[in-house]
Amino acid sequence: MSKAIPNLRTFFLLTLLSLIILLFDSLNLLAVPKRLIFYITNPISFGLYQTKVNLFKQFNFIYSLRITAQENKALKEQIGKLLSENANLRKNLAETQTLVSQQTHLDPLTYNLIPTRPIGAGRYLKIDKGSDSHIKLGAAVVFNDNFVGKIIQVSEKASNVQLLTDPDSKVAAFSQGLEGKSKGVLIGQFGSEILMDKILHEEKISVGDLVYSEGLESFLPRGLILGRVTEVLERQNEIFKQAKVKPVFDIRDLELVFVIQE
Repeated sequence: MSKAIPNLRTFFLLTLLSLIILLFDSLNLLAVPKRLIFYITNPISFGLYQTKVNLFKQFNFIYSLRITAQENKALKEQIGKLLSENANLRKNLAETQTLVSQQTHLDPLTYNLIPTRPIGAGRYLKIDKGSDSHIKLGAAVVFNDNFVGKIIQVSEKASNVQLLTDPDSKVAAFSQGLEGKSKGVLIGQFGSEILMDKILHEEKISVGDLVYSEGLESFLPRGLILGRVTEVLERQNEIFKQAKVKPVFDIRDLELVFVIQE
């Protein structure tokens, strides 16, 4: 009972105070304190409101940045995928065109050709097929009606091709042009040129003439293009003359080459 009395007194005091405040307010006696409180609290309220707005803008900006970054990442991934698919389509198209073109130059009924991809080029051209694909040592490698080289090393999955430009390469050859025909031996040189040697002085050979395989080697058909004459070298009082020959294509530009299988 003793605890309830102070609480009751407090209740009556608060009620009386509330009634006094209401009375003063109805008599407009609290206008000045209310205006003073308003002037004090209004900047604080406005500051809190501005802080809230700025925080919301920053949060919205960060959220938008995150969404944009995610969308940009996804877009880059899609572009990369499309570029990869486009590159594969171009590669497949180029290989298909090469296969069709090859059949128009060497009759598939006469020659059994194994298509292979170049996978490296140094002194030798490396191709992506070997003994597992029935590639054999000494086989001729061609592109359209051009002779590329011959197989000199074979593993299960890859092979090395000795190119015409290799210094160990020697092929019986003949040139054919408007002025006539000549015979000689095509010898590889270091670099991109080849030397046609042992050409008789009385035989006709000119810059621009095509050089073909003679077909004296057992692995090489006659009439394959070996290159084009770029310069004729003649010396007085010598039995033979020479000619510089350059392949008609760059081996690095080829998507496929073909091995002639027996």
